[in-house]
Amino acid sequence: MQFVSTRHAAPAATLSAAIASGLAPDGGLYVPEQRPQPQRWQGHGNLAADAEAVLAPFFAGDALAPHLGALCGQAFNFPAPLRALSTPGDHVLELFHGPTAAFKDFGARFLAASLARLQRDRARPLTILVATSGDTGAAVAAAFHRQPGIRVAVLYPDGRVSPRQAHQLGCFGDNIQALRVAGSFDDCQAMVKQALGDRELQAQVPLSSANSISLGRWLPQMSYYAHAALAHHGATGNLLNLVVPTGNLGNAMAALLARAMGLPLGQVALATNANDVLPRFFNGAAYRAQQSVATLANAMDVGAPSNFERLRWLYAENDAALRADFRTAAVDDAAIREVIARRYAEAGEVFCPHTATAVKLLEQLRAEGVRGDWAVAATAHPAKFESVVEPLIGRAIEIPPALADLLARPAHAEACPPAYAALREVLLRS
Repeated sequence: MQFVSTRHAAPAATLSAAIASGLAPDGGLYVPEQRPQPQRWQGHGNLAADAEAVLAPFFAGDALAPHLGALCGQAFNFPAPLRALSTPGDHVLELFHGPTAAFKDFGARFLAASLARLQRDRARPLTILVATSGDTGAAVAAAFHRQPGIRVAVLYPDGRVSPRQAHQLGCFGDNIQALRVAGSFDDCQAMVKQALGDRELQAQVPLSSANSISLGRWLPQMSYYAHAALAHHGATGNLLNLVVPTGNLGNAMAALLARAMGLPLGQVALATNANDVLPRFFNGAAYRAQQSVATLANAMDVGAPSNFERLRWLYAENDAALRADFRTAAVDDAAIREVIARRYAEAGEVFCPHTATAVKLLEQLRAEGVRGDWAVAATAHPAKFESVVEPLIGRAIEIPPALADLLARPAHAEACPPAYAALREVLLRS
């Protein structure tokens, strides 16, 4: 299978080449040359095996194909359980049981394992650039930490991630460099994209990306949705509908690609925080990026979601069909606080601020009479946001052991202005 740019001005690439480059030469995002066709699927009973089956069509004929089973075994070696919520027919898909307590551990570990194989026997090190609004950077840092031949530069908006997120981002050292940028996530993302498109820089410092713009992160994120849907359908005969909290649209796009391949997924609803670029579009406005605003659900503080290009590709640029297929809602901080406090008081359920946006949208759908089996994607462990969650529920949240280990390490991040020239200087001197 070949992969092409969403902007149609770059040559087709193999899977390995697309993963290694991160971004297409024309600035677009890589997508399969042909849109997926639905097929029948059989569950294999475990996450790694389901991941291998779902990813196999994309790896066919590629240099990484013989290693796919091993890649999935490395990346998907922790659970993603689907648990019932207190409200009938509602579930939570817990995606936070990995090393950094966020869903991004799955894709980051798969990408790291893939690039480690592609980097073997190469003389020059590869630098991975990642812009993070909270969780991506730590997942990528953990996945690539001390991998030979690879270094990582993590850019995050200073003061706009939680204290525990900031500590995670700076606690690795070695081949991981954390840059606290005096700006927004969109500033960080723009700097990374400019670096990836800088051919003169690339000639001196080979670069790739680990954001959800990377094919090597986007494709494997289908796996946990496929696994949950196959298990649920096998047990109940019902489709699993999803509410996905979204910022840069990568996680939601993974669910949509899995559905397009014929996995037993039903509707996919998208919850955002107060950064409402997507709800505005789905309500009929022209798509228009905007400056992001800081919210309690900081990992979703995105005003220019990169994966919107992939969303349009999946729907063949048909905005009318795209708008007709989705329900979206923007959930502000007041509603996030209310959901966290009320669901704990009523049922003892504890959600992070991002997951709370999805719970709120699911409650709205149920109030409107929407039926069927639904799951919210729980994207991060609430212990990462103790300063928000603990005052609302009136008790301390137990910290997962892997997260506690990271928080016990010393942390450091270098200050960086929100200017590409500053990032370029860092990359050239490192």
